[in-house]
Amino acid sequence: MNVQHWGIACGLVAALSSFAASAQASVLDRINAGGKLVIAHRESSVPFSYIDAKSGKPMGYALDLCLQLAEVVRRKTGKKDMAVEFMTVTSANRITMIEQGKADLECGSTTNNAERRQKVAFTIPHFITGARLLVKANSSIDRVEDLNGKRLVSTKGSTPLKAADQANRERLMGITIIEAPDHARALEMVEKGEADAFVMDDVLLYGLAAGRPDPKALKIVGRFMTTEPLAIMLPKNDPEFKKLVDEEMRRLITSREIYPIYDKWFNQPIPPTNTALNLPVSYLLRDFWKYPTDQVPF
Repeated sequence: MNVQHWGIACGLVAALSSFAASAQASVLDRINAGGKLVIAHRESSVPFSYIDAKSGKPMGYALDLCLQLAEVVRRKTGKKDMAVEFMTVTSANRITMIEQGKADLECGSTTNNAERRQKVAFTIPHFITGARLLVKANSSIDRVEDLNGKRLVSTKGSTPLKAADQANRERLMGITIIEAPDHARALEMVEKGEADAFVMDDVLLYGLAAGRPDPKALKIVGRFMTTEPLAIMLPKNDPEFKKLVDEEMRRLITSREIYPIYDKWFNQPIPPTNTALNLPVSYLLRDFWKYPTDQVPF
């Protein structure tokens, strides 16, 4: 190798080393160096994370929790002028955005499960739900067994979609599974008769139905097909940042400060229709919050 090639090789090694170091940099280190905190949010995961039609700004239960976490990051780093940037993500790309370091917190309705923990980390769950079916109010469908030979839609990249697909294959139900790009489109497909049912976390179905011009034209039916602990997603292999986030989530829960935040989004009228979901804290979530942990058995 001549001197010129040696110089080029050394330059490449240095550049790659620099890239690797920056990719592994802690979120708190980046904030300390003057960086911004990037919060990922969803467009239509009512009431967890969605865009207000009037203001165009993100809002929701999970987003309020993430803004609390942002304040803790400000205090920890001493960066009172720390900028917070909001990034819209979808069900399909949300994990990738966190995994690639393009967002620091994903504040939506994401299930903490073993498959996803291979790529990202989660903090303590802020909600526990399960997948059920949304159908038209005049539909004869009352349970998943009634979908034999019918069309079932769910959102691309979601755990209910995988559960439905697995049940369909194992039980030879002959269901046509349809992937929608987002919750809003899946709901629209049921309303237009393009699908017979929409399978998703029941709390999201209640929120979506409540936002329609005629909520009574829809109903949520069936037993829980899954158990879904929903949690804020954050980067894997960043223990300092995760410790800070976990400590604040645990403080919010044990001090009961999380309850008024919950009440604001689940028991009081919320945009866009100023309708209340009227969903008190479930016994599952209440019991889980007695000993708040990021460890879930799924």
